[in-house]
Amino acid sequence: MSYLYCHILSRMSHSIPNHCPVPSILLCHVPCHPIPSHPIPSHPIPSCALHRARTHTQMRTEPPPSQPVPPVPPPRCTHGAGPLAGLTEDEDIQLMLRGSLLRKVKSRRAKERLYRLQEDGMTVWFERRFRRAPSKQIFSVMHIEGVRQGHQSEGLRKYGGSFPERHCFTIVFKGKRKNLDLAARGEEDAQHWVQGLTKLMARLQAMNQREKLDHWIHGILQRADKNKDNKMCFQEVKSMLRMINIDMNDIYAYKLFKECDHSGDERLEGRELEEFCRRLLRRPELEELFGHYSGEDCVLSAEELREFLRDQGEEATLRQARAIIHAHELNEKARQQDLMMLDGFMMYLLSAAGDILNQEHTKVHQDMSQPLCHYFISSSHNTYLTHNQIGGTSSTEAYVRALMTGCRCVELDCWEGADGEPVIYHGHTLTSKILFRDVIECIRDYAFKRSPYPVILSLENHCGLEQQATMARHMKAILGDMLLTQPLDRQDPDNLPSPEQLKGKVLVKGKKLPEPWGEPRGVTAAPDPEEEEEEEEKKEEEEEEEVEEEEEEEERLQERSSQRSLQEIQPLQAKDASQVAPELSAVVVYCQAVPFPGLAQALQHPRPCEMSSFSERKARRLIKEAGPAFVRYNARQLSRVYPLGLKMNSSNYNPQEMWNAGCQLVALNFQTPGYEMDLNAGRFLGNGCCGYVLKPPFLRSPHVEGPHCLVLHIRVITAQQLPKLNQEKRSSIVDPFVRVEIHGVPADCSKQQTGYRSNNAIQKTSVDSTAAERGTSRCSRGDAAGTVRPWCHLGRQRGSTPEFEQSWVHRTCSESGKDPGPPGLWELLLLRLALAPLSREVLSLQGWGEGTRHCLHK
Repeated sequence: MSYLYCHILSRMSHSIPNHCPVPSILLCHVPCHPIPSHPIPSHPIPSCALHRARTHTQMRTEPPPSQPVPPVPPPRCTHGAGPLAGLTEDEDIQLMLRGSLLRKVKSRRAKERLYRLQEDGMTVWFERRFRRAPSKQIFSVMHIEGVRQGHQSEGLRKYGGSFPERHCFTIVFKGKRKNLDLAARGEEDAQHWVQGLTKLMARLQAMNQREKLDHWIHGILQRADKNKDNKMCFQEVKSMLRMINIDMNDIYAYKLFKECDHSGDERLEGRELEEFCRRLLRRPELEELFGHYSGEDCVLSAEELREFLRDQGEEATLRQARAIIHAHELNEKARQQDLMMLDGFMMYLLSAAGDILNQEHTKVHQDMSQPLCHYFISSSHNTYLTHNQIGGTSSTEAYVRALMTGCRCVELDCWEGADGEPVIYHGHTLTSKILFRDVIECIRDYAFKRSPYPVILSLENHCGLEQQATMARHMKAILGDMLLTQPLDRQDPDNLPSPEQLKGKVLVKGKKLPEPWGEPRGVTAAPDPEEEEEEEEKKEEEEEEEVEEEEEEEERLQERSSQRSLQEIQPLQAKDASQVAPELSAVVVYCQAVPFPGLAQALQHPRPCEMSSFSERKARRLIKEAGPAFVRYNARQLSRVYPLGLKMNSSNYNPQEMWNAGCQLVALNFQTPGYEMDLNAGRFLGNGCCGYVLKPPFLRSPHVEGPHCLVLHIRVITAQQLPKLNQEKRSSIVDPFVRVEIHGVPADCSKQQTGYRSNNAIQKTSVDSTAAERGTSRCSRGDAAGTVRPWCHLGRQRGSTPEFEQSWVHRTCSESGKDPGPPGLWELLLLRLALAPLSREVLSLQGWGEGTRHCLHK
């Protein structure tokens, strides 16, 4: 269960645009046969794997060495190759191209704007009705997560009451961008937009690599053609290069221009323009690899392609090789002769067939019939928050986003509300409140859209008996048969049920009354484990003698700030909140929250249906003082780990150390991006992103032998098209370097980095010039929950270093919600990774496909 990440850190505060529909790439070489421990040779590279990670950034290049260019130019790209292919006559699309007057519902005063789909089929613009201001791009169809019709968002439920429900719809964006709530003048217009956007999203998802590239080229050319004559002079070409952040020498740019100007009229048009763009994408390293198999004729026959595939560990037949050529070759004449040219070869390497993640792992492939405690479970802390836990906004949309990313355990912080209705918010703070009922309705609607496996509701209960009973009634009435209220028939009491047995079920984690209940009201249960743990942590904080000075000062400032801000807030916890209503106790079955009795007692008298929660500090202490015993505990019972309560900014902890101990419910603040959430996304990327990942055997049973050690060889080869972070300064360049980190058990954690490449020199390098940038690290076996992370650092060698991170795992669009500007070409970071077992056995990282692979941007 090891995963590959790509992160970009900048030494500048500007965020990197993510607008390009063509993916950025990370290429890595991973041999699929035993690797010698001596340094890896530079030439040739026959038994390698090419890995790509999309990071949607931009580049600066220098003239590469002269390379032979295939004589036949690629076919001309048209609209037919883009999102509108097959949809140009569609009634919904036609209306969107003409435009509609829609009201943006953001407050009581909804403003009407003209919204119109652009001819590229990718972007939607709006303009003021009376044209007092110029048109402005607002979003790309690429950035849309989904479209909901009716009052299906918090905004429309709050402000859309004056508009008929069938006139309203909500556009939900990926990332942290806020929803766009719209109201049409009529039901028909709303239907056209909902159906049209849905069709465009489906078309974009179905586009192959060739279509995405052709569409990207078409969009760039349309932007750069100032006089709209479908031809480009050299000055327009230079403008285009600046637009996509390519800082190219004028002499070399003109040389390339002339080579593509087959008509000799000092203008590029049609295929000449496309050939120019494609030459910008060429990499000498890929041409060298291609040439190793194709020879001097610069084309691969089906037999040569089969030889290449076999060197990658794939048992391909001639028929399969021909099928690959017909699927990915861009040139019609070459396809007819079963030949593959360099462009087609690149399209194949960047296709889904070459994804670094084994395609079998994009679906549920693990054994899902084992007890719940044998799985890592994607878990969220303070799920209702969209920002920090002092004054942030609480929202049902936060639950939607968590559930749609595969999260299977969400937290509900329940407090006494007005009119007998419990509310959810971060108690005794300035965070806004949402109704418990609305959250349960949201969970009903979205719990099983992303994954069919059980969802756990972690209740932090501060309500009195009456509102506890109301909570139970709401869950039963709204969730119906989804809510598990009785143990499963014929279930072994010594083991928890499996995710397979609990498919489609919602489980409640909360306090359970002892049997028999006794009095119907006023029954006192054990204190809430998490509350007790937080109190213990506060006491430990006061008694702690060895606290880092900065941490201590930060906590004092946060404490003073929160006390000043919250003086006026009245405590809303009911006086009888320490008691449990029988109605609420009745819906708690397999996740009975209890105070931690200690490892000795828990191991001597295991109770699988009981579970305890631990703060990150308490979990670390257990790992440090009794790590093996804690692992055995987690092999029999569920445990939940949550961030320290003193983290007012909702920051996260490193989840890897908790997974190393077998903790299942490692809860993170999903609203706080960072490397911790990237690690979490990587952990649950496999097994179909279903939110459940089977733990390694040695974390499920103490009788299984531990992991074997491997040696990981990494050689950084080249990089290109790295982002120009200062978009406003044309001369802005960076001094990049690459850092590779291993995250796992403490003995495996390691990081190494290359030297700086002044003035972005890394972008013009060949395989030879960077071959010396090698690193070797020891790491545990691939299923030991380790993580390999290449990071590309961008900035000035002597500049400041605010960090910007982007992972290929799941962040695919701009989170700022603003126009990200013109797209760039493919970013490329070429590495060679080799795993050599110390025992000389042939092992591979679990979940990684063997042979030629790339990292897809999910």
